[in-house]
Amino acid sequence: MDNIREYLALCWLNNDPLELPRSVGLFKNNLLIYFIIGYLLQANMIDDPLESLYEISLQVMFMLAFIGIMLSLNKTLYAYIQVTTAFMFSANLIAAFVVPVMVWLTVTEDLYSYYLFFILLAWYYAIVSYIIKCTLLINIAASMVLALFYFIATFLSAFALGQLI
Repeated sequence: MDNIREYLALCWLNNDPLELPRSVGLFKNNLLIYFIIGYLLQANMIDDPLESLYEISLQVMFMLAFIGIMLSLNKTLYAYIQVTTAFMFSANLIAAFVVPVMVWLTVTEDLYSYYLFFILLAWYYAIVSYIIKCTLLINIAASMVLALFYFIATFLSAFALGQLI
């Protein structure tokens, strides 16, 4: 439970991802939850379960590869479990809020649901930027650019390859 508290503090931009506890069990659980939630969100948007399956599989592979490459270039590959768990934990936490908002958005198309959805996406972007900033020891502008590249490399690349397949 202490591990979860420390990763939760990271979502409020309070902890250093390199100092988080290394927990392979938490990593595996977050990976499973990340995959399931991502699959359900993709299946809701695409309406083709098979296409959703390989798109989320590509997305997970791209995410794991991006983090691995980023850490190996920075010579901090020893923190792969902690940093990857931080990425997935924050995504899972945001997804816990995004799923009801997407249901609200789909059912009512209320303007406030769009605002709340945008705020949640901005929060996730801030968390990813913070994790990259602390991990690579770079300034906030560079971490925001790398976070944008992270989203392009994972989400848009998986979508593009999914469309080609």
